[in-house]
Amino acid sequence: MTKRIILGIAGASGSGLALETLRQLAKAGAETHLVVSMGARATIQHELGDEGLARITELASRVHSPHDMTAPIASGSFPNDGMIVVPCSMRTLSAIAHGLGDNLLTRAADVALKEKRRLVVVPREAPLHEGHLRSMLTLARLGATIAPPMPPFYVGMHSIDEMLREIAARLLNWVGVDPGSAMTRWSDLPQGRLPSREMDI
Repeated sequence: MTKRIILGIAGASGSGLALETLRQLAKAGAETHLVVSMGARATIQHELGDEGLARITELASRVHSPHDMTAPIASGSFPNDGMIVVPCSMRTLSAIAHGLGDNLLTRAADVALKEKRRLVVVPREAPLHEGHLRSMLTLARLGATIAPPMPPFYVGMHSIDEMLREIAARLLNWVGVDPGSAMTRWSDLPQGRLPSREMDI
């Protein structure tokens, strides 16, 4: 069955990861509902250039304005399989954690939580202060998956594109969409690249 996934892009750095996540969702045949915050539009233009927003939106099945609180994704009656917020700014993360549905992105995420659907949040900030960590803990306790974009170095990536592919594939996996061959699994690695059992850890 076709998966229906909501994807939110907040204003943090990481537009390339959002683009790759949408690419993989499209390749997996998912129906995607995209909402891009106003802050994200500026970040996308800076990181991906003047055509960046168009490259992102053309991959989505449907694009919703962050101001449109009457959009179907604002309601719990809209059936879907989950939501990814990538990247997620600390402002957006805090708003989701505390139920502040002040735009369509944060409202859709709030709906995912209240309806007990999968919500994968990809925070992009460093270092983290106690307020950030408290908001992440609150979200985790509410049922969200907190997924900082940590590269799986053990797979032997050789480029930024490979790193983005591997991280995006894991986001799909956590929201319940099979990423296929985009995700390198531990069992896929040649024996020669696995750590020795005798390694001093």
